Amino acid sequence: MKNKWKTNPLLRILMLLVILAAAGIVSGIGLLYCVFAIPEPEGLSLADWPNRFTDNFKLWMEDEDGTLQIKTIGLERLDEYGLWLQVLNEDGQEIFAYGKPENYPDHYRASELLRLGTSPYEDGYTVFVNSFETSGQTWNYLIGFPYAVGKYVLYYNGAAVSRLSPLLRMMIAGLSFAAAGLFLIYGFWLTRQTGKITKGIGKISMRTYHQLPEKGLFRGVYEALNQMDQEIRYSDQLKEATDRARREWITNITHDLKTPLSPIRGYGELLAGGTVTEALAVREYGSVIVKNADYAETLINDLKLTYQLESGSFPFHPEPVRLVRYLKELVIDIANDPAFSERTISFESEAGLAELTAAIDTGLFRRAVGNLVINALVHNPPETEVITAVAYDQEGSIRIDVCDNGTGISKEEQAGLFNRYYRGTNTKEKTEGSGLGLAIAKQIITLHGGSIDVFSKPGEGTVFSIRLPVNKDAAN
Repeated sequence: MKNKWKTNPLLRILMLLVILAAAGIVSGIGLLYCVFAIPEPEGLSLADWPNRFTDNFKLWMEDEDGTLQIKTIGLERLDEYGLWLQVLNEDGQEIFAYGKPENYPDHYRASELLRLGTSPYEDGYTVFVNSFETSGQTWNYLIGFPYAVGKYVLYYNGAAVSRLSPLLRMMIAGLSFAAAGLFLIYGFWLTRQTGKITKGIGKISMRTYHQLPEKGLFRGVYEALNQMDQEIRYSDQLKEATDRARREWITNITHDLKTPLSPIRGYGELLAGGTVTEALAVREYGSVIVKNADYAETLINDLKLTYQLESGSFPFHPEPVRLVRYLKELVIDIANDPAFSERTISFESEAGLAELTAAIDTGLFRRAVGNLVINALVHNPPETEVITAVAYDQEGSIRIDVCDNGTGISKEEQAGLFNRYYRGTNTKEKTEGSGLGLAIAKQIITLHGGSIDVFSKPGEGTVFSIRLPVNKDAAN
């Protein structure tokens, strides 16, 4: 709410008018006190205060048997305001003085008293003259004020003021028309800006939007439009890249499914036609059919598994397992596979981790780690060494590293390794992979509450690092 006036044009106009009115009032009050006020001990007073004080001073004067007396309060007021007093009899002779400067005379003629009534500020004082009458006697008295106060009365020609009335009305009408014109111009400008915003929204939907300069009254709106356009363009690019990867993956899967179907169909037709009668040939053809059928089944199962993991429909049954023993047996099983009997595969673990347990689904976790080890063997030269290492992380997790000193992976390929529509290109030979192995591995690790990262440089090898929560208690 505090920034609402910044985005609402009408509130901005109202705020501007209020500020102008307040500034005018403050300026008027300041001008009034600057021109028509003087300082005195109790604060600021209007400039007619000396004349009123002089006229009221007679209240503190009294006649006692023909002798003029000044009350104490009157003298205190003179001291309080820094004033001086001189009292004259009817002949103009001084009969009493209080604080009078030495340069003022003791006797005044009638003409001099008249001149003092209109005299300006001189010698540090403005002198005001008044009289006190009682019991048939009159005393004149002078009070000097240390202020430069004018004594002029302004007169004006009433007829001239009447003639100015139509001019004043014309001025008010002119100002009203000017204000209306300004509001009309502002309305056209506002309509133009809102039209620009409306067109911008339409262009965003048509993907033809161009960035608007983020300035002016509608800067916040332009910023939002520009940000929305950037996000939509990024979303379009991401969708396009995802769709392209999906199409490529479907093309690969289709091709890979056709690949085993061709020999299955061909050898099946030979067997069904009865042209092959030798038992050795029959067994050979049958083994080819079984091998390709297994490959096709693997592709289908991988596809099914990745969508089950994504939707959460795959049964997940974690249980406490001694992790080091479990991983060592997994690596031994892979090393004993005839396909990898000539390869260098090893296992390492830090001391003191034998009893360390983790809650895992043994079937799924075997699929994830086994996939990483087999990938390292398949996608690297035969002389490559593959090491599975286990170490305890002081942050409260176990780290499982699958390392190799093979060909490595480029940064571009690393960015898409865990994409389920991605198939690596760092091998010269076509592999019988579905392109889902690493995506499935990441889904399984995430399902176990862990994370997986890859660190690799071309020519220096690759490390797949898994971080997994663990239970320090021994397994039952």
